[in-house]
Amino acid sequence: MKFSEYQKQSRETVVYPDAGNNYVYPTLGLAGEGGEIANKVKKIARDNAGTLSDEVREALKGELGDVLWYAAQLATELDLSLEDIAEENIVRLQSRKARGTLHGDGDTR
Repeated sequence: MKFSEYQKQSRETVVYPDAGNNYVYPTLGLAGEGGEIANKVKKIARDNAGTLSDEVREALKGELGDVLWYAAQLATELDLSLEDIAEENIVRLQSRKARGTLHGDGDTR
């Protein structure tokens, strides 16, 4: 599936206040889902000595799907396309690689 198809189809499942004019809701949802992933990974370290089971891998897959859904809604609320976001991100990463600046921090490296 292409990002553009996902973005369009996922929009059909939106049920939140003032959809189409509400970037706050998907932003908070994205942060929440990221937290759920972090919590599951934390429990892998705590409860399973860092060993990832198939069951937890599938749970993480579901959470990553939720992250993708919220990212798609936020992009739509901001009038951005996931495909453009992905393409620009790859260009930026390739530029950093070519300049030897993949390590470090800062948005403009």
